[in-house]
Amino acid sequence: MACPVSIICRALRNVGLVLFYYVFSIGITFYNKWLMKGFHFPLFMTLVHLTIIFCLSALTRCAMQCWTRKPRVTLGWKEYLYKVAPTALATALDIGLSNWSFLFITISLYTMTKSSAVLFILFFSLVFKLEEPNPFLILVVLLIASGLFMFTLKSTQFNLEGFIMVLLASFIGGIRWTLTQVLMQKAELGLQNPIDTMYHLQPLMFLGLFPLFVLNEGLGLSTTEKLFRVSELQPLLYSLLTLSVGGTLAFGLGFSEFLLVSRTSSLTLSIAGIFKEVCTLLLAVGFMGDKMSMVNWLGFVVCLSGISLHVGLKTYYSKGNTSLMEMCSCTQPVKERFVMWVVVQTLFLRG
Repeated sequence: MACPVSIICRALRNVGLVLFYYVFSIGITFYNKWLMKGFHFPLFMTLVHLTIIFCLSALTRCAMQCWTRKPRVTLGWKEYLYKVAPTALATALDIGLSNWSFLFITISLYTMTKSSAVLFILFFSLVFKLEEPNPFLILVVLLIASGLFMFTLKSTQFNLEGFIMVLLASFIGGIRWTLTQVLMQKAELGLQNPIDTMYHLQPLMFLGLFPLFVLNEGLGLSTTEKLFRVSELQPLLYSLLTLSVGGTLAFGLGFSEFLLVSRTSSLTLSIAGIFKEVCTLLLAVGFMGDKMSMVNWLGFVVCLSGISLHVGLKTYYSKGNTSLMEMCSCTQPVKERFVMWVVVQTLFLRG
């Protein structure tokens, strides 16, 4: 039986990890929204973030290699282009469109619409046969869809262009996380560790998003006084610093998610993600001036109920799969793949 001191220490550690996750998860949402008010180049911002994440992932891999004395996985060109490229392209479009939408919509509308990604994840999981058909899934879909409809109904700050961008990002996000799950479940690739996955995804994500950036922002960025036509050094350094902070927050988000789920459980991450949505909306209303009616709040509650039901179902079936693995006396690598499968199932809550 565990002593009270160890229980308290474990609880304090879990609370600290959740708060650490909240700093990056909520922080990057508000930071990107704030940055977009004065820097209207979301695709360029995303490219900078991808570059920073790649560099930090490479440094982390080197540190892990020195610590464990074991070489990290590096894919060959054939596997890299054929198996990683589809996931990278979907991820780039998801993140790019999400950041782009901040030019048009409020944080509250972004948060709610982005939560609909679970609908598309369920759809593509069924298509790729990663999920078994379940009657409860119909209830999940109805709750989230009706909640999203109620949230956007008669909204005074509704913007159709931004809403379509986030909805399209959520659709692509469904493809993204389904492909990521398939990618991380392929044992021969050796990408079970999220740091290795981020390291391999970023270059192809950069290349996939770069043509869209050139088409939409290339000319405007080349003539802006914030970067290439600066008359003083200080504005340039300020722009680079603010972009770098966002990239660091993006990397910290992925790292904090993995740290939270590895030290606690995927259920903790899922529940923390649900409460994160509540905190985000409360902060958006309190500090960003977002306006929400009673119907909008009711829609938010209905949508969260659907997400909570989905989390509960995933936890129930995950426990069944865990018991099955223990009965089969599976090896440690297989258990690691199972854990990473659960991690991917919870990542859509990152916002």
